[in-house]
Amino acid sequence: MATVPEGNPSSPHTEGRAARAALDHARDVAAAALGVLRTEITFVSSGTEAVNLALFGAARPGRPGRIVTWAAEHQSVLAAVRRLQALGRDTLIASVDGDARVDVSAISPGTSLVSVGLANNEVGTIQPVAEAIERAHRVGALVHVDACAGPRWIPIPDGADLVSFSGHKLGAGRGGLLFVRDGLRIDPLFFGGPQEWGRRAGYEDASSATAVAAALETVKGLRSSKSQTARRQSQTLRGLLVELGGTLTGGESRMPNFATCTFADRRGEDMLLALDLAGLAASSGSACASGSLDPSHVLLSMGLSLEQALGSLRLTTTYATTDEEIGRAAEVLRSVLSRVPARG
Repeated sequence: MATVPEGNPSSPHTEGRAARAALDHARDVAAAALGVLRTEITFVSSGTEAVNLALFGAARPGRPGRIVTWAAEHQSVLAAVRRLQALGRDTLIASVDGDARVDVSAISPGTSLVSVGLANNEVGTIQPVAEAIERAHRVGALVHVDACAGPRWIPIPDGADLVSFSGHKLGAGRGGLLFVRDGLRIDPLFFGGPQEWGRRAGYEDASSATAVAAALETVKGLRSSKSQTARRQSQTLRGLLVELGGTLTGGESRMPNFATCTFADRRGEDMLLALDLAGLAASSGSACASGSLDPSHVLLSMGLSLEQALGSLRLTTTYATTDEEIGRAAEVLRSVLSRVPARG
């Protein structure tokens, strides 16, 4: 990728105009990759900002009604909804089933805004997004889809009013993007300038926008073939986890690169440390809760016990994962999980 000009896109000098041209090109590339209008693209700093801009922006004072989401959503969604509740908004954080799948019957008349994830970021369960969109629009509600997890592997159903993307999850590094349906007005989180169609005041980062747009374009072309490879690799990993005594978590309809489970007699942090020392990067719960020994809110919302939640393990593959690496991972898992001490 060519070097992106470092000027301020809002400045009229030569460097600024070059940066503006790069930003405009990134917007066109992102819009084409998503099949939307360029005016529906808003570049932001991260997936978390995209989620917050969507929820706080769509929950503007002139749009009353209930805000609905589910207990297994990402913390950026749940924290924003709880903040809106503290500000006096009527909210519902509905329950999920044992696979972390949402129940769209929580969307009832009087709902004004629904936030649903494309797929669960901890156990990979693909959500009934199309059903949620159809039901929400039937009762007159807007729909925000948190697509920070998933778009590298699965398509996004049409019809959402707002869709959040994370540059990090797309493989682009920093940056994020919010799709805002044409004609929908949202309030900004930041004030001070007309940048990004008046939705986000402040310096526009042409470099991160270019990276996010390029990642979306790449994902569109590689999603199908990479998903087939990931599905085969993750099946190998899930089979091994069961062989080693794990109980699989998540739904049958899951992102193709996920292998997640719980071990009833082990602690997640012990497994992660041992695996890391052996050269295998794994996780237990959400990366956004790293450094915390608290159990995963997703696993608890699925009905798992505290003991089960504390023994969770998550393995995911990437576009670059090779079969040789899967073989090496299998060797490490067999070696480490056979000697990691059980809980006393």
